Amino acid sequence: MSTDLTQLKEGERGKIVDIQGGFGLIKRLDALGIKVGEEITKISSQLMKGPIVLQVKNTQVAIGYGMAKKIIVEVKE
Repeated sequence: MSTDLTQLKEGERGKIVDIQGGFGLIKRLDALGIKVGEEITKISSQLMKGPIVLQVKNTQVAIGYGMAKKIIVEVKE
């Protein structure tokens, strides 16, 4: 099942299958280690469209709600 990153529940894992953004967004996320094919775990999110904290490999990264909405993940069961 594919969904955007904002729909993942805390603690859920997924594999990034698409980033629906332009070159600038893809480059910025790549610098954080977030790219197509990476396995991620959603650590936490804030209420009312606040930042979302992810674990990518051994690093925790916080990204904005708008960026997270453009990241499409395949949910791992």
